[in-house]
Amino acid sequence: MSLFTNKTLLITGGTGSFGNTVLNRFLTTDLGEIRIFSRDEKKQDDMRHEFQVKMPEVADKIKFYLGDVRDIQSVRNAMQGVDYIFHAAALKQVPSCEFFPIEAVKTNVLGTENVLTAAIEAGVKNVVCLSTDKAAYPVNAMGTSKAMMEKVVVAKSRTVNPDKTKICCTRYGNVMCSRGSVIPLWIEQIKSGNPITITNPDMTRFIMSLDEAVDLVLFAFEHGKSGDILVQKAPACTIKTQAEAVCELFGGDKENIKTIGIRHGEKMYETLLTNEECANAVDMGDFYRVPCDKRDLNYDKYYIKGDTTRNTLTEFNSNNTKLLSVEETKVKIASLKYIQDELTKGVR
Repeated sequence: MSLFTNKTLLITGGTGSFGNTVLNRFLTTDLGEIRIFSRDEKKQDDMRHEFQVKMPEVADKIKFYLGDVRDIQSVRNAMQGVDYIFHAAALKQVPSCEFFPIEAVKTNVLGTENVLTAAIEAGVKNVVCLSTDKAAYPVNAMGTSKAMMEKVVVAKSRTVNPDKTKICCTRYGNVMCSRGSVIPLWIEQIKSGNPITITNPDMTRFIMSLDEAVDLVLFAFEHGKSGDILVQKAPACTIKTQAEAVCELFGGDKENIKTIGIRHGEKMYETLLTNEECANAVDMGDFYRVPCDKRDLNYDKYYIKGDTTRNTLTEFNSNNTKLLSVEETKVKIASLKYIQDELTKGVR
């Protein structure tokens, strides 16, 4: 943790699932201060009380800043003295963004521009922005706004000296049991005696835990170069497999799973690394690194001397990654603290 000794970390959208996971992992380390920036005073107050009870000896390291990434001045107010930023503030619900696409643009695109502008002005050393697999080949408003967010990250990285401010981006798949995700809904359906509802049994999704999402951000923080997009090689499973795993864990009826159809803006499978990105991507073992295209707009020089080299990597998606069985999925789900807590409550 030497990189974080006595440093100040700002988490935008910090009252969400990601922010809570970061606090649980880092609050007892030698990190000097963690700033939680968000627009929801109720969630901030709940978090404040929770950590005062859970970690009273270190809870005073948490500082809460009320504001909105859409308002650059409120971002600037929270930015002074910050060393590092994890930018997690976003509108993430696919159907909601389909109906209110401009709201997704305001938060996910313009909000990111505001965070990066304020970070560069304040001399923040390292910024990691969180993206999603839905940004690769986007077909919905949320994914499109996140794809534009990634473009903003890469473009901003070209304008600043990386020795002063390094800007990276992470792209990951579905985070199990994060706020608004499907597993908590299924558990509630089982407890209420209702059938589990799924969109399409053959749909595949990457799955990872919140801790793995934090691991990816830390990998980007330590190993990424400015302008990089970092991708974790996550496994996947079908929606039917995931639903059956939850049924086995919580006593649901696997024969009573109800298919309700794909919702607005959903795809049958997701992509973490596009075929186009594979041309220059770097295989780093458990991760892929997509480096920033450093070329400028003076293309004339490439007429004289071109570059036809290309990597042999191929598109990485939730159909061609490792597909987990029901048992493997059950083990992965059961490892989550949220699931362990729910299991100890019992099924009504």
